[in-house]
Amino acid sequence: MSKPKNILVVGASSGIGASIATRFANEGWNVCVTSRREDSLQEVSREFPPGHHLLEAADYSVEADVERLHKKIASEWGHLDAMVNSVGISFAADAISAPQNEIEAGFHTMVHGACLVSRMAVGLMASGGRIVHITSIHASRAELGGAGYSMAKAAINQYVRVLAMELAPRGILVNSIAPGFINTPMSSAGGENELETPWFRRNYIEGHHLPLRRAGRPEEVAGVAWFLCGRDASYLTGQCLIVDGGLTITF
Repeated sequence: MSKPKNILVVGASSGIGASIATRFANEGWNVCVTSRREDSLQEVSREFPPGHHLLEAADYSVEADVERLHKKIASEWGHLDAMVNSVGISFAADAISAPQNEIEAGFHTMVHGACLVSRMAVGLMASGGRIVHITSIHASRAELGGAGYSMAKAAINQYVRVLAMELAPRGILVNSIAPGFINTPMSSAGGENELETPWFRRNYIEGHHLPLRRAGRPEEVAGVAWFLCGRDASYLTGQCLIVDGGLTITF
């Protein structure tokens, strides 16, 4: 019987990250879950089947937290086979009128965090491995108030391409996934789920902008992450797979 593989899932406390962690645990991998919310991580990991799973509350954009996470994985497992970064910070900031620090804050957190956890993961991959960053269709599409968020996701997509080139000699494959409308806690603002509003139904369910005429489910993104970390994706690196129900093919 083959030895279980080890994966770190960053941003695993809810939504897409929680679904990815659960998928890998159910497939027999050892899973380390991390985010800032320990109580939510405990709730997610309670559903895992038995395994050598790890839990560490940490802020992936803080170097000391990432170093602590590195030490825990190194001492408990010794190495990583894969890392999926599913952190996303939803914030609105107009490109011109918003204070510059508002635009920079979320950008810094997401991009700086992506760099820190990638460096840490690579240091734990002795020979081969997979790195996946969850970005967004906002990386290539524009929306009012989306300056900082869109720039951050676009930057991470480009970082993935550069990493793919640098890490290819070591057998480490690096890709990203760009979800569209996925029904997660991030879909709700002010107590209202935008995917259940008349606006969403009018534009995307009754209209022609979303061919599959529904929002996606977190487990549908998790399935793509599973593919990217598996043997069938052995010749795929530096790519961004769009998971959006056809949204970005329309106009």
